[in-house]
Amino acid sequence: MTDATALAAAIADGQVTAREVMAASLARVCEVPGAVARVLPEADALALADAPAQGPFSGVPFLGKDLGSSARGLGIAAGVPALRDRLPDPFEDSAIFATFRAAGLVPFGLTSVPEFGLALTTEPRGTPPAANPFDPALSAGGSSGGAVLAVATGIVAIAHATDAAGSIRVPAACCGLWGSKPSRGAVPEGPDFGNHLMGIASELVVARSLRDVETVFHAVAGTSPVATSEPKRIGLCLPPGASVETAAVLRNTADTLTAQGHVVTDIPPPSELAAECDRVARAILTVSLAEWVDALDLSEPDITPIAASIATEGRAMTGTEVFALTRDVARLSHEAAALFEDFDAILMPVLSGPPPRIGSFPDAETSPEVRFARMAEIAPMATLANVAGLPALAFPAGFRNGLPIGAQLLGPLGKDADLLALAACLAHCTDIPFPHPIAGLPT
Repeated sequence: MTDATALAAAIADGQVTAREVMAASLARVCEVPGAVARVLPEADALALADAPAQGPFSGVPFLGKDLGSSARGLGIAAGVPALRDRLPDPFEDSAIFATFRAAGLVPFGLTSVPEFGLALTTEPRGTPPAANPFDPALSAGGSSGGAVLAVATGIVAIAHATDAAGSIRVPAACCGLWGSKPSRGAVPEGPDFGNHLMGIASELVVARSLRDVETVFHAVAGTSPVATSEPKRIGLCLPPGASVETAAVLRNTADTLTAQGHVVTDIPPPSELAAECDRVARAILTVSLAEWVDALDLSEPDITPIAASIATEGRAMTGTEVFALTRDVARLSHEAAALFEDFDAILMPVLSGPPPRIGSFPDAETSPEVRFARMAEIAPMATLANVAGLPALAFPAGFRNGLPIGAQLLGPLGKDADLLALAACLAHCTDIPFPHPIAGLPT
């Protein structure tokens, strides 16, 4: 298997040095436009590779996301050019990056994101878009589009990603990767990143294999893998609007689970609950952006028209309306928990159809209503896991017409380890023909 685990093994066995792998990653950055927003100077990156921590990924190059928690020396700018020079680089790792580094990963740069993460494509101003490596007319997704492009094209074997409205799972599905959105509170957050959006945002990684994601989760969360021997009860949920290809791939996945002894039952989509989660997620993202723009003293020329419109909508919310969102999150989390009274996991699509086209989220548009409606159309019910705090694992479920098709498993709050264990029977079902090998991995 070609993944971060294999790369770490090659380094440990002396087939290649961590310095040589880092040099290969730095060279690959220049070959893939649209993936990486920033890298450390070459000498600094190579020096970090010379002395990695002795964890399970010792010496493996790693990219942070330009949105979320940060690594020392790599301050985030959220895809906003005006912030790149204005915000200082941190002198210390955030809590989650300290655990990444302790696992042996070597952060050396930041991946591209859409401005403030408010799109399901990644097309930051002034730089090339993160184009899908399987079809350049399509997007690698967003907002972790740069991260998945970096992994799918082999710049790195594994990368940091964040998810507040599907931003790990959507790009993972676009590019045939594994991506885990952890349960609320399962992994450390802060102290530098104070914008976890009332608890709807989570952070972890995207990777080419389940074993990479599982190893990182347990290293970060301080937990251990669990065994799964008894059959699981799984609900198969196909939202309205899912394409014929998507539905067929999900049913094939259900057949695989059934063949492994699990019990799969069709269930109706929780459409009303999902719509409420969309409403609450939109309100939280909107008021958060307003606070963020004002706190950073950004003026309208510093940001795009759509960001300015969303911030204006956020400023119009009253304090009591914002406080009511905290109650809504608690209520919807409770309602979502009822989905698992009869099921251990829910199997559902990530996307309604193919990856979105480049240009699907133009910066010049000014309607927040249009922007959020388009996100909900492309990734129906994505915000359910965010608002309810559920663990959600995206995985490659098929490959049709030259494109990956992703699916996701949702589980009860706090059952991340069980969800990862359940996914083991799907780990080798779909072989994604990535167009590039992992930089530095011996062949």
